[in-house]
Amino acid sequence: MKRSLISNAGWVAFALLLSVQWVQAAAHPHIHNAVVALREARTELQEAKHDFCGHRAAALKAAQDALSQLQLALQCNP
Repeated sequence: MKRSLISNAGWVAFALLLSVQWVQAAAHPHIHNAVVALREARTELQEAKHDFCGHRAAALKAAQDALSQLQLALQCNP
């Protein structure tokens, strides 16, 4: 019984997280699209076999910084 309550609580938390992300995406579709594109670019940079003439590390840091700022912007309720 205790295990199923924990499992159900986990599913509820997961559903709430998804619903919050969906509402944020619906309210700010351009920011949501930017987050998706930056995540894809970050993954491509991480998996690349070369360092883009020495710019890879700086680009990864900039992408992560931008993702952090966009997440904060989505959480802001002015």
